[in-house]
Amino acid sequence: MNLNHSLSTKEVGDFILTQDTGEDDNTVYIGSKTAMSYVHAVVTQFDEGQETVHIKARGKAISRAVDVTEFIRNRFVEEAEIENIDIGTDQIETDEGDELKVSSIQIDLTK
Repeated sequence: MNLNHSLSTKEVGDFILTQDTGEDDNTVYIGSKTAMSYVHAVVTQFDEGQETVHIKARGKAISRAVDVTEFIRNRFVEEAEIENIDIGTDQIETDEGDELKVSSIQIDLTK
């Protein structure tokens, strides 16, 4: 197990999201861009030789993650298959120090 991971923090709407940016190059984090931006990112990962790409999203971006997955499977990489779907709840701290619970999803696609 590699413990050499760094964290990046970015502001998304009213939330500050912290994510692991270590050796996880085959993960696409879904946010507020258009679905096709993320489709391009996933297809690029597959074109660069990744066998599995993880698509992660929180809150309102979950539906966009599902859309991205379906665009990829039905139009761009038809041999891609859903290997696993994990759903859960993440706790996020707001600027004011309050704890919020936000739904999350990870969709693992294999080629």
